[in-house]
Amino acid sequence: MSETYDVVVIGSGPAGYVCAIRASQLGLKVACVESGSQEGGFGGTCLNWGCIPAKALLESAALAQNLKSHGAEMGVNPIEVEYNYNAAVERSRTITKKLTGGVQFLLKKNKVEIVEGRGQLAGVGKVEVKTSDDTRHLACKNIVIATGSAMKTFPGFEFDSTKVIGSREALSLETLPERLAIVGAGFVGVEFADVFNAFGVEVTLIEALDSLVPLEDPEIGKTLERSFKKRGIRTLTKTKVKSLNRDETPMILTVEKADGGEAIEETDLVLMAVGRKPMTDDLGLKESGVKINGGFIVTDEWCQTSIPFVYAIGDVAGEPMLAHVGSHEGIVAAEHIAGQAKHSVNYGNIPSVGYCHPEIASIGMSEKKAEEAGYSVVTGKYPLLAHGRALTAGSSEGFVKIVADAEYGEVLGVHMIGHNVSELVAEVGLGRELEMTLDEIIGHAHGHPSMAEAVMEAALAALGRAIHT
Repeated sequence: MSETYDVVVIGSGPAGYVCAIRASQLGLKVACVESGSQEGGFGGTCLNWGCIPAKALLESAALAQNLKSHGAEMGVNPIEVEYNYNAAVERSRTITKKLTGGVQFLLKKNKVEIVEGRGQLAGVGKVEVKTSDDTRHLACKNIVIATGSAMKTFPGFEFDSTKVIGSREALSLETLPERLAIVGAGFVGVEFADVFNAFGVEVTLIEALDSLVPLEDPEIGKTLERSFKKRGIRTLTKTKVKSLNRDETPMILTVEKADGGEAIEETDLVLMAVGRKPMTDDLGLKESGVKINGGFIVTDEWCQTSIPFVYAIGDVAGEPMLAHVGSHEGIVAAEHIAGQAKHSVNYGNIPSVGYCHPEIASIGMSEKKAEEAGYSVVTGKYPLLAHGRALTAGSSEGFVKIVADAEYGEVLGVHMIGHNVSELVAEVGLGRELEMTLDEIIGHAHGHPSMAEAVMEAALAALGRAIHT
């Protein structure tokens, strides 16, 4: 150990590489350790086998679905259109390759030393990096753990890469199945249902809880379910998977319905979308005394663990397991290490976005949570059914719903489903950081015609001044 780093970051996903770059920008000597694991490589799961390739496929799906549903009425008659899923996958991989290469470029540009190998804690101020041929020891003043997460499943539905798959395999299928059962209707499940349905697969979406996207406002789940049914996507809510017979062709999937009765589903492929687990094995955490709860590393508001000078960011640090949360935590951790921290992570103002069609976005408290927190609540809901920009886009399903404090008008939360709402949530998030009120939203003239007007209309509705509903 000939030299000492100010910071060694273990992992180069959206949390790790952002942290490493920001720390270097602040004048610290930084190394970033990357194992090149099957879950990622430079850019992590998000860039390699998650957010980016999935969204590329969703854009292909949107084009395919729009041609089917609206092409003729928009004056683009889809005659002799051929849907080529392999071409869509190839495009997604090209985009991924460009971005992951960009991560390495940015690290080098910012003078971050890249150390390839499997990193783990090896005592106070020490990181051990193993490769197949060598072991290197790095001395450092601070360690940041950003090793990400991996797909999870449960007994009887173990991954085998051919009959039971996860999101990674789903992003690179060479042959589409005739029938696909997706277990789990969170954002990952509904996004893949959208993609495969658009390319002609018979999709059944199975969710154990009461509605699709069960962590969102219940009205959003109902709206999405209606939209999916119009497209021919079967949705089974309040339904648990019990067993799978992989030896049959097609496979036999046994499910348990809400009334306790069992039913049989035939499928050619099962996609498990039941969440992710933190990658904390073989990191030397227990030996170093780093506190873990439920598999996640315990951190404070500055991303510090129970051990001084050891930080954890991204999926390993717990919910919400979102790329933008990890990146934000990376900046906060880097600035805290450098002694230049301006603010900690505000977990109460994190946007949640689903890129299925119609899109879903939310931020802040639900109506129920706001009431439980003791607020006197007022809500405003603006349906997109007659919204000009939504109609011109051929996508008028959905709504924008604002939850606000009745006394002062402070915006407590916003819940949206509809065309391009993934972009609308940024206005609300920034406004909430500034303690925005309903009056301040409507005091700003929103561009017309734009989707952003829907936020203004929902604010007007909450004040009892609705104009276009």
